[in-house]
Amino acid sequence: MTGNWNAGAATDTGLLRERNEDRYWSDAEQGIFVVADGVGGHLFGEVAAQTAVESIRDSLADRGAPAEARVRNAITQANNRIFEQAQENEDLTGMACVLTLALVEDGQITIGHVGDSRLYLVWNGAIRKLTSDHSPVGECEDSGELTEEEAMLHPRRNEVFRDVGSRRRQPNDAGFIEIRTCRFRPDAAILLCSDGLTDHLTAAQVRDIIERYDGDAARVAHELVEAANQQGGKDNITALFVAGPEFRARNGTTRPRISTTRIRRRQRIFTGRMAFLTYGVFIGMLLWVVLRVTKG
Repeated sequence: MTGNWNAGAATDTGLLRERNEDRYWSDAEQGIFVVADGVGGHLFGEVAAQTAVESIRDSLADRGAPAEARVRNAITQANNRIFEQAQENEDLTGMACVLTLALVEDGQITIGHVGDSRLYLVWNGAIRKLTSDHSPVGECEDSGELTEEEAMLHPRRNEVFRDVGSRRRQPNDAGFIEIRTCRFRPDAAILLCSDGLTDHLTAAQVRDIIERYDGDAARVAHELVEAANQQGGKDNITALFVAGPEFRARNGTTRPRISTTRIRRRQRIFTGRMAFLTYGVFIGMLLWVVLRVTKG
């Protein structure tokens, strides 16, 4: 399956921000996908995100170690490079980012995750969030204390308690890198995204857009970003969509064709009712004539 993924990405500043602090990198040949988001409210978040992406790209070029060790080391090296840059330049003090990294090898995804960017798996008509939001609101949502919609509207939604770059780290530090593994079937797809997307779109809305996939992964990514902008675009928005070689739209049709089918179905129902009423009026008039003749 190596090298057979169809990947496409889109990123946008959104409607309210002046600059885009999101960064992504995609290497379908090597099965490496990452989305990084500069921590909001801090100066030079885009520098942190760019440094993270570049560092991870360089680190994962070495394929000698097991997947989990490579993912941990790559994120840790990115963290420490960001921290060191901030130590060397006081203008960069406090910069950090959150990120989600997916390494796909031998039909398995190894996910390294820090913060509130996300990775979704779409398979067999269902969507599943494989990462946890490292935030107070995210914990409440994952535990069921808040619904998805309540969490999306919560005023503290964008606060995070894990980041990449604010202090020096080791690969196995507790409370740092979340590691998840999952099978990546050929007929499945994954989405990595920044919180600017999921602040506006529910998982069901994300799934509906993904399931219109027609072989163009970049189009799916652009449609996701555009949908988030249509809902308000309060933050930077990034979507990185990766489809397996056998992933197809579940219904095999686009949304406009479904709408046309529904319109035609309504027309057939209306026609049937009119026929029934016409026959009823005709029979009633016939009975009235018969009764008048009989009485006469």
